[in-house]
Amino acid sequence: MKHTNSLKKSNLIQLGYLLLIVISLNIIGAFLFARFDLTADKRYSLSESTKKQLKELDDIVYFQVYLEGDYPAGFKRLAKETREMLDEFRMYSDNIQYQFVNPAEGADQKEVANRYKELVNKGLQPTQIQIKDADSYKTQNIFPAALVSYKQRELPVQLMVSRLNTPPEEVLNYSIESLEYNLINVIRKLTTNKKKKVAFTTGHGELNDMDISAAAYALSEHYNVERVLLDEQLKTLRITEEDSTGKITVANRFDALIIARPTQPFTEKEIFLLDQFVMRGGKILWYLDPVMASIDSLQKAPEMPTIAYNLNLEELLFSYGVRFNTDLLLDLNALPIVVNTGRLANNTPQQQMIPFFYFPILTPTSNHAIVKNLNAIKTEFVSSIDLVGNKSLQKTVLLTTSKYTKRQLVPNIVSLNVLRYKPDPREYNQSYKTVAALVEGKFVSMYSGRMPVRLDTAQEIQFLTESPASKMIFVADGDMLKNQNSQGQPLELGFDKYTQTLFGNKDFLLNCVDYLCGDEELLQVRTRELKLRLLDSTKTERQKTTFQVLNVVLPLGIIAIIGVVLIVIRKRKYGKLPNKGR
Repeated sequence: MKHTNSLKKSNLIQLGYLLLIVISLNIIGAFLFARFDLTADKRYSLSESTKKQLKELDDIVYFQVYLEGDYPAGFKRLAKETREMLDEFRMYSDNIQYQFVNPAEGADQKEVANRYKELVNKGLQPTQIQIKDADSYKTQNIFPAALVSYKQRELPVQLMVSRLNTPPEEVLNYSIESLEYNLINVIRKLTTNKKKKVAFTTGHGELNDMDISAAAYALSEHYNVERVLLDEQLKTLRITEEDSTGKITVANRFDALIIARPTQPFTEKEIFLLDQFVMRGGKILWYLDPVMASIDSLQKAPEMPTIAYNLNLEELLFSYGVRFNTDLLLDLNALPIVVNTGRLANNTPQQQMIPFFYFPILTPTSNHAIVKNLNAIKTEFVSSIDLVGNKSLQKTVLLTTSKYTKRQLVPNIVSLNVLRYKPDPREYNQSYKTVAALVEGKFVSMYSGRMPVRLDTAQEIQFLTESPASKMIFVADGDMLKNQNSQGQPLELGFDKYTQTLFGNKDFLLNCVDYLCGDEELLQVRTRELKLRLLDSTKTERQKTTFQVLNVVLPLGIIAIIGVVLIVIRKRKYGKLPNKGR
């Protein structure tokens, strides 16, 4: 009896110590935050750049997330991951607040429709889902997105990414991978005070204001966007200052230039200005069409001759490690266009959507931060790029055509008759032609060693032969930057009004400019990769009975074994105690 009382006392003391430790840990945890991420892909760890951005917040950032409601499992998981990400943000900043809202709750149909319209006007994109209701299905619009406000500003953010020809499980995984980037990126846009300067060049038949209005608007959220006329004047791209001693200093007016599908040649003086802009650390995003081809011309006639543009940029681009080829790429993975295929009985034209192989759809496969997780990108009359010249420069392929590509040299004829015949895959055997590339390093001036002495020594010129560490991006399709229009109004960059599909052209542009302007840390968040560990559906279906039996029998068996072991241990332990009652 004395032994039993001593054992009970010991157990009570141990229980008291355990409760004391648990209570102490909870009290400490209320004041100190620590989280140990033991996952292989570090899915529960924020990047250092994100933590820094959060710690620098000086006012409330409020997230209104429209993912509350009875939604399918995929959207519930996205809502859960979003909530957990925002909770993680709050651990590093008390200025993060959020609320989950169901936009269809507590209102009649008319009020819901008006609310949906208001959300769309604010930039949120709805997604249609099918919900089973008794014996039927009904269609419901949901908004996997959020409105984010800071001080007097408000911006939308899409939480569900768009990816063409991708299984829903992978789309959900891409969306979760992109959560940290999308959420911290909208915070950056809202809190940035001093914006960098980006300019679209004019004067050489570039895309007009209407054609690039969607691109300029997208960039204006966190850049000062201008149009600059290259007119052979030094002051066009540079700022010259003179101090009290008469010393002249020269700096670039802009952080980056975008050259948007020029059609007229550049003069030697303009090329010199661009070259010296790069030598002073300026970044250029080149959207060039090497070949003269337009869908507008094809709509007027069934055939169109194609010739190469004379832009006078070949030598300059070669010195930067790039050559634009005078060819057109045809791809079996192509954007459909509207084609008249005949007439109906009442003489009404019969139209059909048919893939036009001159309009490749580019699906990014590179792991570079600029294109990782991007949606497919639409193009029109795209050409190829060769990476050549200076081997000291680092060159990265960003976009390519698909495995089934055909190269057509120029001059040639483009005809709509290509739509009438089934393509022969054996002809489309030039796989993965480069369409966009990034070049980084110290660029050497095209004029190095041949600059006239009078300019080389001119104080106002301050000629440089080599740039600091810099970067440029080259894209062999100017129309990739062009938005479509509807009733005189520009549509979102990348939206195709004929297929009603939003492509990744805008995100590609924004990522390019972000990378060129020095926001690599933010873009590195895009490279996070969460492994999608899906079950083998074929194997699970074949071995379904086995798994069901294991799930039922194995846990019960383990519990039974543990019970038997505990009984044996108890008998051995207490069976040795002396029986004082006898």
